[in-house]
Amino acid sequence: MIARSSAVLFYKGKFQLLNKSGYMHEKVKVKVLVQAGLGLAMVKPRIGLSMLYCLGEPFKKMTERLRKLETAYIEIVDEGFHALNKQRVSTLKNIGESHGLKYSVHAPFADINIASPSKPILKAMLKRLEKSITHASALDAYLWVFHPGLKTGVSMFYPGMDWLQNLKTTRLLFKFARDRGVEAAIENVPEPFPFVMKSVEDFKRFYSEVGEGIGLVLDIGHANINGQIGTFLTTFADKIVHMHAHDNYGKSDQHLGIGYGTTDWKKVVNLLRRISYDEIIIVESFEHVEESMQKLKQLLA
Repeated sequence: MIARSSAVLFYKGKFQLLNKSGYMHEKVKVKVLVQAGLGLAMVKPRIGLSMLYCLGEPFKKMTERLRKLETAYIEIVDEGFHALNKQRVSTLKNIGESHGLKYSVHAPFADINIASPSKPILKAMLKRLEKSITHASALDAYLWVFHPGLKTGVSMFYPGMDWLQNLKTTRLLFKFARDRGVEAAIENVPEPFPFVMKSVEDFKRFYSEVGEGIGLVLDIGHANINGQIGTFLTTFADKIVHMHAHDNYGKSDQHLGIGYGTTDWKKVVNLLRRISYDEIIIVESFEHVEESMQKLKQLLA
């Protein structure tokens, strides 16, 4: 029997007994406490925005947009014109403090392959990714998002080696991030790109072998292309720590606004409620970004 003074939370589809500090374990941040016997409170996901939609604009213009956004959750893309350095991190921190923003950071992805068979090239890429993690730490980012590795033109000659290198590099990045107080999480990626892991089965194998508590960033648009939104959500409900939301017609990675493709968003929202997802959903559309945030908020209301 649970005393009425004990705190419980309905989390990931189950009632969870909390300790006196209000935590189930170190990685679960409790949003709402409900006294036993007094009812049930469901916590809604919070909607944020990726600055990917303006990656072609100068960094300064992107920061001007930040000051006008109606969300507290921002994903900075450490790539292209927005690649981070110490001065830019300082600028973003000042804006964040004055406007109440909380940041996640998307790792560089252009010409990045964490499963590369070339040791010199892999070393250079690791240096770039570690620099990104260091900037994310300085920014007090709550999450650093990265992509799996890719197969190459020589993969056929070394069966399984790219998979093993992907695991090895993932462990190195996870440890590097953890040692700097940053949570690193890996994102699902779409067809037809030659990533070593794309499907639910690939990620099942990954989690059975990686041996680290790495979270999953579920990209709903990517899962729509693979036809596996529901399967990803239900299979990895206990591993999803963050989401990207954008739309497409199920054939290519178009990053359309919410409702401008074939994704069944009502079904997605029902599944989110079913698994009690209450973390951040980042709109990662290239267009209709404010409209997309409002649509998601209305669906989740």
